[in-house]
Amino acid sequence: MTDCLFCKIARKELDSDIVHESDDIMVFRDINPAAPLHVLAVPKEHVASVDELTRDHAGVLSEMLIALSTIAGREGTDGGYRIVTNVGPDAGQSVLHLHFHLLGGRAMAWPPG
Repeated sequence: MTDCLFCKIARKELDSDIVHESDDIMVFRDINPAAPLHVLAVPKEHVASVDELTRDHAGVLSEMLIALSTIAGREGTDGGYRIVTNVGPDAGQSVLHLHFHLLGGRAMAWPPG
């Protein structure tokens, strides 16, 4: 998808603070962080949300979660961290490209907003 914000970041058409990159995924810092550590992991292939996933995406999903776990450990989230994705506008998905938020570095309440 040519006009997708996260596709543009994945293609490096827009600047971002890249934390991790592979052939299939990119992890970058959120421009409006909600926690001291707040990064987004996206597949480079455009997938709008969890609702579009198939078994063929299992490898990229695993890679995204392992990358986020590694980043959390590297950035000192000893007290814990949260990984979350939103699906659809009522859940707060503002960019229609699958992404996982990694939040850490502070205590978090439940339920979140």
